[in-house]
Amino acid sequence: MIQFLDLKKINAPYESAFQQKLESFLATGWYILGNEVTTFETNFAAFCGATYCIGVGNGLDALVLLFKAYQQLGKLQKGDEVIVPANTYIASILAILQADLVPVMVEPRLETYNLNPDLIVAKITPKTKAILVVHLYGQLAETDEINAIATKNNLIVVEDAAQAHGAVFEAKSQEPRAKSQNSKAFSFYPSKNLGALGDGGAVVTDDEEVAKTIKSLRNYGSQIKYYNDHIGVNSRLDELQAAFLNVKLPHLMTENEQRRKIAKRYLLEIKNNKILLPFWDLSAAHVFHLFVIRTPNRTHLQAYLKQNGIETLIHYPVPPHQQKALAAYNKLSFPITEKIHQECLSLPMSPVLTPAEVNFIIEVLNKY
Repeated sequence: MIQFLDLKKINAPYESAFQQKLESFLATGWYILGNEVTTFETNFAAFCGATYCIGVGNGLDALVLLFKAYQQLGKLQKGDEVIVPANTYIASILAILQADLVPVMVEPRLETYNLNPDLIVAKITPKTKAILVVHLYGQLAETDEINAIATKNNLIVVEDAAQAHGAVFEAKSQEPRAKSQNSKAFSFYPSKNLGALGDGGAVVTDDEEVAKTIKSLRNYGSQIKYYNDHIGVNSRLDELQAAFLNVKLPHLMTENEQRRKIAKRYLLEIKNNKILLPFWDLSAAHVFHLFVIRTPNRTHLQAYLKQNGIETLIHYPVPPHQQKALAAYNKLSFPITEKIHQECLSLPMSPVLTPAEVNFIIEVLNKY
């Protein structure tokens, strides 16, 4: 069986370095917010071309704390509306709700699965104060267009980059992309392109006030021990997970390039009119956290692949507005989003897939 994602194989090359980090960690006797977290924050900020990185407990917390920081700074108020893609993973919606804000869902482009800028303006009301951009599956959203809309309407832009580590900096266009001033939330869940061996997340920003506020909020609202400026939470990047991430970060660019090589083979060599391949403009940044195809009869194709020893997953079977947890949104209709969620299927995609495995996956799909 070709696994959808073999995390043991992905992390195997780093096991010796992980052991060394564990021994060093035990020897220090310092287990919370130590040198490993500080080092990772410095390194990941530099990797992202940003000034500040604040490590937090997970990707959801990174988003929630970003919204709460803007509230502390008076830039958002409870009840403000946040535009968000309708087809995102539910965590994006949960973050908005947990910050006492109101999600306003907007359809994506069917080709890219990312937020359609052409549909944003119609959803802006006097209560709209922010846009949450999601770089879904590892493909950079149309941030230039979205930022222009935000600037014109005085809106904050937050980027959910949980699936897009490195996407901004690996574009193939001849012209350099303008540096984004938006704050970004990352997840280091084990399956991510840069994955820890447990939960982890971070906020990356150039805004000093945002950085200071999140650094306080993640640690009980305290900047000085036992003195609390805000009503904060306990959401700190674990010292040991930071140590593991410090081992893996230098290899991220290479692993992303390997994902792209596999994606290019899928795109060039899968030839079956029953399978709709994802759009990828080679001039656009994409790190292929997932390789998502669409097919009208997903259940049949998934069963066929399983019978042939190929494991696949569905990202995601139910869109947020149809989830039981979001009953207030169940009556909404988003035809493009619903089509994506009914037809999408994720093929195996990781830097440790062998050429023989990729050959076999392509061969089986072409025979379907």
